[in-house]
Amino acid sequence: MPVRKVVITGPESTGKTQLAQSLAYCFNTLWVPEYAREYISGLKRSYNFEDVEHIACEQVRRGKSYLKEVSDILFYDTDLIVTKVWFKVVYGRYPGWIDDAIMNTPADLFLVCNTDIPWVPDPLRENGGEMREVLMDMYISEINITGVPWKLVTGKGEQRINSAVETVRTFFNL
Repeated sequence: MPVRKVVITGPESTGKTQLAQSLAYCFNTLWVPEYAREYISGLKRSYNFEDVEHIACEQVRRGKSYLKEVSDILFYDTDLIVTKVWFKVVYGRYPGWIDDAIMNTPADLFLVCNTDIPWVPDPLRENGGEMREVLMDMYISEINITGVPWKLVTGKGEQRINSAVETVRTFFNL
């Protein structure tokens, strides 16, 4: 059986990383961390178009690497749809290869983290307030283009995690 791929996505500060970690723990598997935070936090300057493209390529590479290490299910803390939207919002354009990469590395399920938890500022976050809703709509629109099913994850703390666990169990009949 091929590895089932679950992408955790959503606007900034919606608990994606915590959810990816928790789901991986609950299902005794791995999760692919978001590379963008790691990369941008190490820059001594503002990021540029080429940096975002590098992030996209490295995120894909890391995802493929992790995929080789699991046999059942893999959780991703972000994917190329987030990067595509990032390119569109910041630069008004994106590299042409991204659409093909999105369609050629499909997820089995997207968990979209709702904005029902407060935005917490940090030096790497750029999009609080109403922009969170705009971004969520953009992510869902891009997910819908792929035809891959998605479920909205809501609630706070353990409720959010338990809801996501139950969604994954139900979706995959686990």
